[in-house]
Amino acid sequence: MNKATLVVMAAGIGSRFGGGIKQLEPVGPNGEIIMDYSIYDAMEAGFDKVVFVIRKDLEKDFREIIGNRIEKKVEVAYAFQEVDDIPEAFKEKFAERTKPWGTGQAILACKDVVKEPFVIINADDYYGKEAFAKLHDFLISGDDVDKINLAMAGFSLKNTLSENGSVTRGVCVADEAGYLVKVIETTGIRASGEKILCDNAEVESWITPDTMVSMNMWAGTSDFLEYIDKGFSRFLDNLGDNLEKKEYLLPNIVAELLEKNLASVKVLNTSDRWIGITYKEDIEPAQEKFRQMIDSGVYPKNLWQ
Repeated sequence: MNKATLVVMAAGIGSRFGGGIKQLEPVGPNGEIIMDYSIYDAMEAGFDKVVFVIRKDLEKDFREIIGNRIEKKVEVAYAFQEVDDIPEAFKEKFAERTKPWGTGQAILACKDVVKEPFVIINADDYYGKEAFAKLHDFLISGDDVDKINLAMAGFSLKNTLSENGSVTRGVCVADEAGYLVKVIETTGIRASGEKILCDNAEVESWITPDTMVSMNMWAGTSDFLEYIDKGFSRFLDNLGDNLEKKEYLLPNIVAELLEKNLASVKVLNTSDRWIGITYKEDIEPAQEKFRQMIDSGVYPKNLWQ
């Protein structure tokens, strides 16, 4: 039996805008949130377990809003990302830190509950059905390579932009065989007519609307978790100034693996359009897109009936 787990990074859902929690805004006709549709797509693709990475103080609300509903349909586990969940040797040095350590730490939080091949997603991003199916197929194929064997869903940049402001994306370069060569975490990405602007002048010189980007949708196995675990201490050890802001991020971890030639990362392209709620103004367009997908039969009106 090939088991595969979906890891949903939701520890950041305390970031509020306009008085509400953006990742928990309903987008479907019965109060469904973006996570509902991602989990539905993952189950359809063959994933049989869901692990939510959340903050401990959000557990009660989170279970009421989605957890209790989902666990009637699929095996559910919880992992907790806390700012002080770091190796003992660093606790005194970072005692004043108030912000969690980013997506790398989020994945580390679930190392005791994830023993199967897994796919990682953000709680507030809608990825479409194609990526889940391709990544599930990759995981159960179990290709035998002598490196850490990873895959990522690659989206066309133009399918991931917000009309209401700039976005941050992992801008990707792949080789002719479809393997990732490098990923550059890039902030301030926005369209200006046919041109793409961003905060990185070097990337801005070649990026186009069709450039492939990562949306933090990665597939991996236990050896990836082991590397992230060992790398966290190295990351903390090498931190310079600005300690409150620096984060241990998945795209940077993957970039390091590629640089050291320790990983093979297959890029699985999808033509699906991302839907996300980065800004308050994104809510209505997101609701409209889900309405259209329900009308055209992509999803049933009652998702979990």
